[in-house]
Amino acid sequence: MFRFFAVLAAVVSLSACENIDDISGTPPPIGEFALAYNVVVAPELVMGPASRKAEDADWIASVTKAIDERFSRYDGDQLYHFGVSLEGYVLAQPGIPLVLSPKSALILKLTVWDDAAGKKLNDEPEQITVLETLDGDSIVGSGLTKTAEEQMEALSVNAATMIQRFITRQHRQEQWFKRRGAEVKDTSDEEDDAGEADEASVETPAEDETQVAAVN
Repeated sequence: MFRFFAVLAAVVSLSACENIDDISGTPPPIGEFALAYNVVVAPELVMGPASRKAEDADWIASVTKAIDERFSRYDGDQLYHFGVSLEGYVLAQPGIPLVLSPKSALILKLTVWDDAAGKKLNDEPEQITVLETLDGDSIVGSGLTKTAEEQMEALSVNAATMIQRFITRQHRQEQWFKRRGAEVKDTSDEEDDAGEADEASVETPAEDETQVAAVN
């Protein structure tokens, strides 16, 4: 129980430090990221217990829209694709305020593809659990104050936000969206410097060896 509250406190603290809710302007770049295809599917979407019913097509449309609105603002020079699989959801039904206040949730899996390389950036899909935002309405259960469509829209917006946080973290830690060719250029510069030094030295390396080094 203590561990659960510690994790919850960390999530709340992180959320407070990030100002990514406003999508009206141009965001800071995430490396060279620009979104090309945004593919959302729901092959085996499961409705959780005590949930309102929602059609798969409505979920797909809602999440697709939220992702497009958030990520169409990025205009980096390199293209990437999202593959999103919707796994399960709960749209809270009306409960008893302050005693039983059901919360809405959405579970999805995200795969990010590098367009130029034609491969996944994450070999295993990232599972993301999305919860509704706590506000004056949802704190007593969004089933009491919101329609199913409003709950779905709120979860979709939060899903797009969590995807943004995930790819931002991955870029910071693993340089997912760094400019292509940067490392190659640096290596070439080093090889050029080495070549110039060799030419200035008394002992000149064999021509074949220099060509092999340049290719590598």
